[in-house]
Amino acid sequence: MRKLILSLVGMALVASPAFAGKFNKVISVGDKAPAISGIPAVMGDKETTLNLDDMKEDVVVVVFLANHCPVVTQYEDRIIDFANDFKGKSVKVVGLCVNDRDDDRLPAIKVRVKEKNYNYVYGYDESGKVGKAFGAVCTPQFFVLDKNRTIRYTGAMDDNARDESKASKHYLKDAVNALLNGETVEVDETRAQGCGIQYKR
Repeated sequence: MRKLILSLVGMALVASPAFAGKFNKVISVGDKAPAISGIPAVMGDKETTLNLDDMKEDVVVVVFLANHCPVVTQYEDRIIDFANDFKGKSVKVVGLCVNDRDDDRLPAIKVRVKEKNYNYVYGYDESGKVGKAFGAVCTPQFFVLDKNRTIRYTGAMDDNARDESKASKHYLKDAVNALLNGETVEVDETRAQGCGIQYKR
């Protein structure tokens, strides 16, 4: 009986964060975004460096990616379309990879950016510190930062990874539009689903 009670208590503790709607165990909506500084990156065919403090846009979307991840592949075109949709609207899209794999490192990122014509900056943080500070656990995982670089949304892009045409909820787009219009983000946190991040040990 004692074992049964302990087991039920354990299940309740595991389940409680989901009932509270908090899926990120490290950082919360309303928190200041962690620093992003000195991260080597690629924009088109040029090398650059990512520094959050240098970004002047009203909204910054940070998405954790991985070249090897099939779920990221399913979302690649959607992210490119998203960046195009908000072009000229003071929104900056920033891709970040923190996976400790050869096919996810900067040389591979350069190849992928060229193959897919990414229209946003894509960086590689070998240390994984940025991903850990954001509480990123999978790819793709999105974070929307407002003008003060406070996190206003975190989670998935939409509710259908396999088929964009069947997605009925567009969390990322709704969050960004709300911020641009000076409105409250109604759904500010969802569970990101994708490939687990492999941090450097």
